[in-house]
Amino acid sequence: MDINVSSEIGHLKGVIVHTPGHEVSLVNPELKDELLFDDIIFEEDARGEHLDMLDIFKAAMPKDGQVIEIVDLFKDVFKIEDARSYFIEQLIKEFPEENLHVIEKELHQLSPDDLLKFVIQGYLEKSKGFTLHPSPNLLFTRDLAAVVGNGILISRAAKKARLRESLMMETLVEYHPMFESVRNNAIRISGQQSIEGGDVLVVSDKLVLIGMSERTSFSGLMKGTEGLLQRGVETVLAVDIPKQRSSMHLDTIFTFADENECIAFPPAIMEQQENVVALFKDGDSIRSETKPSLKSALEEATARDFNFIKCGGENRTNQFREQWTDGANVFALAPGIIVGYERNTNTFNTLVDHGYDLMTQFEFVEEFADKDFNPGKDQKIAISFQGHELCRGRGGARCMTMPISRKSLTQ
Repeated sequence: MDINVSSEIGHLKGVIVHTPGHEVSLVNPELKDELLFDDIIFEEDARGEHLDMLDIFKAAMPKDGQVIEIVDLFKDVFKIEDARSYFIEQLIKEFPEENLHVIEKELHQLSPDDLLKFVIQGYLEKSKGFTLHPSPNLLFTRDLAAVVGNGILISRAAKKARLRESLMMETLVEYHPMFESVRNNAIRISGQQSIEGGDVLVVSDKLVLIGMSERTSFSGLMKGTEGLLQRGVETVLAVDIPKQRSSMHLDTIFTFADENECIAFPPAIMEQQENVVALFKDGDSIRSETKPSLKSALEEATARDFNFIKCGGENRTNQFREQWTDGANVFALAPGIIVGYERNTNTFNTLVDHGYDLMTQFEFVEEFADKDFNPGKDQKIAISFQGHELCRGRGGARCMTMPISRKSLTQ
């Protein structure tokens, strides 16, 4: 597969996901906050909702498109001895408090499936006393990395609960054959720096947005920016957003729906001033310019007008309620073709007011599952899908996807 993403909205050709497994059933109420969940979720229903979402993707993608389960990639890479050794070494190093060095030999002897089970679910069948917390956030594959152009920015999680996922993604990029083409173009974040994929939005191969959130540190943002500017990106717009749980990443309050259309949570995006800094190369250094707003910065950088559609519509209470249930976190399958949770009815009604046709997941799949989906240039569809269990994990359609291949908008 040609790994390349030059926009948020190009027709989707390849995406990495994780359909929730038993790890979500291991989250108990006492652990949920530490594991970054606001509620416990019912595994069976969450799996069904996720698989239904993937049916939408498959109906919308080209015939050669691929929906790839990340656990399958992990199983492949754990069959490679050097990859196993690298991962186990990093795991022991990054989690000294777990005393995993005591079972290092046993970890090396595990089958790929058993090692993966230990990493995701947190326990070994025959080593009582050695356990890790489960990794329920693997559901949100978006945060593990961001493909930008023909390169990849590997995330480093801000919270210990997700650091294991960062190590797993780093191992994939370093050793899995699928990532061979981007391996030498990888941007790596280390030490106490942090950056997560939910804060990285690719406007074009020349323009990228990075949110400075509670999960992306200033140093992580600058390290990521430095790498992007060295690899062909001309401008990074750093967007300072509230450092709070409800807006943990930029994509929880702002996403792209079409070439010049976005969904925005008004209080954190549309009502903010001078919270955007443009970063670009100036010789061997990076120069910065403060911009009046995100909208004006986007319009200046692209020479296009942008329409910001309000998450939740005009009503203030609805804006907050639907941002909380990921109304602003839509995922584009193609220009103007977006997917989001059906419960955000006011957001969908607002999209209809802006020219979008509304389809349920079942209508869309029935219409396009058995024929090529080739949306017209001016066609706009907002597809709703059920996610009553999934949204308890605090992440929407964009959070649950890591696109690795999209058609260029010029194709």
